[in-house]
Amino acid sequence: MHSGYLFIINGAILSQLFFFSCSKWALSFFILLFTSSLIAAPAGFDEAKVLSKTKVYMDQTHQGEGTLYCGCDWNWVGKSGGRVDLASCGYQVRKQQARAERIEWEHIVPAWVFGHQRQCWQNGGRKNCIATDAIFRKMEADMHNLAPSIGEVNGDRSNFSYGQLTDAVEYPYGQCRSRVDFKQREFEPRNEVKGQVARVYFYMHDRYNLSMSRQQQQLLMAWDKQYPPNQWEKLRDQRIAAQMGHHNPFVTGEASWQLGHKNSAQGLKFDNDVSPTQVKTTVSKPQSTEAVMQVKGNRNSHKYHLSHCTGFKTTSEKNAVMFADELAAQAAGYELAGNCKP
Repeated sequence: MHSGYLFIINGAILSQLFFFSCSKWALSFFILLFTSSLIAAPAGFDEAKVLSKTKVYMDQTHQGEGTLYCGCDWNWVGKSGGRVDLASCGYQVRKQQARAERIEWEHIVPAWVFGHQRQCWQNGGRKNCIATDAIFRKMEADMHNLAPSIGEVNGDRSNFSYGQLTDAVEYPYGQCRSRVDFKQREFEPRNEVKGQVARVYFYMHDRYNLSMSRQQQQLLMAWDKQYPPNQWEKLRDQRIAAQMGHHNPFVTGEASWQLGHKNSAQGLKFDNDVSPTQVKTTVSKPQSTEAVMQVKGNRNSHKYHLSHCTGFKTTSEKNAVMFADELAAQAAGYELAGNCKP
C-alpha cells in the first residue's frame, strides 16, 4: 500500500509537471506567433535604410565584412549615411572623389531590374512606381536586398548584370577586388560576397516572381555552391528577419535554386496596406523564372532583343519596353534585332 500510494502521488506529480510544461510551451508558442504578427516590414526605402543601419549593420563599421563590394570600414553620418575610410581597404578613387567617400545603400538586385517587370515603370519610371505601386515599394524597401556600398562603386555597378569577367578586365579601384566591364555592362563582385549576392538574387526573384535569364542563373548557382553562407551572412539574415518577419530561405537552407525554378511569389500576397486595386494589374501566378519578361524592345528602332543578346543590356532605360514573350513584342509591331539569334 505504501509503495502503491507513493506511485500514485508520483504519477500525479509527473502529470502536473507534464501539463505545466506543455502549457508553458503552448504559451511561449502563442507569444511567438503574436509577436511575429506585430512585426511590420519597413514602409519605404528611407525607413529600410535607417533600420539597416540601426538593427543590422550597427556593429559592422570596423573589422566586420565592410562595405559590400570592397570591404572598407566606415563611420556613420546622419540618419542612414556614412563616410568611408578609403585607406582601410586600399581603395583608389576611379573618377568621383565625393561619391567615393560616402556610403550608399546598394540594391543588390537593382531597382531598375525589378522595376522594369512592373507596369508602373513603363508608365513613368521609378517615381511613378513609388507613387502608385505598393508591391514596388515593398521590393524597394526589402532589407534582404540592401547592403552598404561605396557610392562610386554603387554608381558604376548601375543596373549591370553580375558576370565572371575575363583576366583582361582591370581592377579599377586599387586593392578593392570588385571590377566592372562598362562595355559589356557586367559587374563582378569580390569573391567574399559572391555567394551572398547570389542568394539575395534567388530570394528577390523567388519572392516577387521576377524573371532571370538562364545565363545569370547558371552563374549565380555556381557562386552559391562555391561560396556557402558564412557566419556573418547567417547573422545578417537573422537580424533582417527580426525586422522583416521572414528569413531568406536560400540562406537558411529551406530553399535551393535550380534551372527552371518555380517562384513562390510570397511577396505578392496582400498585406494590410495593400489593396487589391493597387495590385490587380500586376500580380501574377508563380511562373518559371525563364517564362516572363525576357524580351526587351527599343522604342526608337522598334526592334526587340532576347535576354542573351547584347541589345538587351545596352538598350537605354528611357527607350526600353518589356514584353512577356516574342509574340507580345511582334503584336506590338516590333521585329527581332538582326544581331540577336533565337
